[in-house]
Amino acid sequence: MSVSVKVILDTSVIIEYINRAGKLHKQASAIFKALNEGRLRAAVPSPVLAETFYVAVRIYSSMGLPDPVERAEKLVNWIDKHPQVDVLRNFDLDLEAGKMKLKYGVSLTDCYVLAASKIHKAKAVFRKREKEMESIEDVLRKELEVIFLEDYF
Repeated sequence: MSVSVKVILDTSVIIEYINRAGKLHKQASAIFKALNEGRLRAAVPSPVLAETFYVAVRIYSSMGLPDPVERAEKLVNWIDKHPQVDVLRNFDLDLEAGKMKLKYGVSLTDCYVLAASKIHKAKAVFRKREKEMESIEDVLRKELEVIFLEDYF
């Protein structure tokens, strides 16, 4: 992976980007605009792609859009092939995510984002503070760089 990675994206940021009615769509769009223009480089742990696919199918279905599975596949394929996005798939990341799960007890996908942030010294970007993260935010901020889109609303 390139040393120029600046952010690790959580599923929630990608979903907010596709949800044009989302409260933080503008903030998520700014990240993707910077990626598309080559001004930012991001990484996504592979479990984020799986979760993004699942959530995107549900959102596209709830919006009544045709072919939600195909649309979600196109989305994750676009991310996987994006020239400014590195998809992270490796044993060291898996092990570090497991350690994060033991230490913090947050969702496994969030642990992958946090682990990637630690390994690559990049900012972990989440849409908002979930309840499970609120209680550990101070500890996280001492060890990692964590950004919440809701702080830029």
